[in-house]
Amino acid sequence: MAFEPPRRLVRALGDSDWLGQLPKLFDEAVSRYGLDVERVMAPGGRSGLVALVRRPDGSPAALKIAPPFAAPELERAALARWDGFGAVRLLDGYDGVLLLERLHPEVSVRSLPDSKALLEAAGTVRRLWVEPPAGHAFGTVADRTAAQAAALSARADAGPPGLVAAALAAREELAATSPELLLLHGNFRQGKVLGGDRVPWLAVGPEPVVGERAYDVARLVRDRVEDLVASASGPSAARRRVNRLADSLDVDPDRLRGWTLFRAVESGTRAVACGRGTEGELALEFAGWL
Repeated sequence: MAFEPPRRLVRALGDSDWLGQLPKLFDEAVSRYGLDVERVMAPGGRSGLVALVRRPDGSPAALKIAPPFAAPELERAALARWDGFGAVRLLDGYDGVLLLERLHPEVSVRSLPDSKALLEAAGTVRRLWVEPPAGHAFGTVADRTAAQAAALSARADAGPPGLVAAALAAREELAATSPELLLLHGNFRQGKVLGGDRVPWLAVGPEPVVGERAYDVARLVRDRVEDLVASASGPSAARRRVNRLADSLDVDPDRLRGWTLFRAVESGTRAVACGRGTEGELALEFAGWL
């Protein structure tokens, strides 16, 4: 089939060398696995390409190709460790190419009513929290957030000074006292949980890291922030969500609140600094409620 990268990916990566090599990488992967390409997913993601394909035996699969900066080898290692338990199953892979079990990309838990979506998402992420394999190459939450905290300090004027200071202080305290070192999804939210055939819901797109469960839940707390901000009960609803998820997943509510604060402020200021003002202001308003 004629190959054309999705526009969202082109806008995100510009004229990068990897994007220029993508058509060749795509053709090589299709040839290597003898795939019949149905379609490239669009708009797709901003850090890689996903195509719906069929294997030589006619079985459906998904082909994912990601650049080195997206750490596809770490994603492959995490998927291999989970082996289909709670996450999409890895069928094969090499050098930034992942051949994956076919899920239903148009159906995520975000399509469910919020209360049900949180319940299903929580049940999914719980399955991912396992001991990392021996000799693993995954980074830690402490290291990842240290780099984020340094960047946040450098762009502190993109958010309210008191809120930025509180987020940095929370991160410093939490990173110094991590109670566990489990394999985490790293970027878990409702949109990362898709419908499957083996089981109803499976996680995709991990940015794996090793650390405590509260860090992994913190991004989920902020899901559908636009609905919370539009509600008159937004502040109390946000705090209830923290407590509800902490209770259902057996994590410390104070640690979950702290990681949620840091991740919301880090994300919000980054969005503001990148010119995505509306997105950033929503995250910062949410952080202020915590």
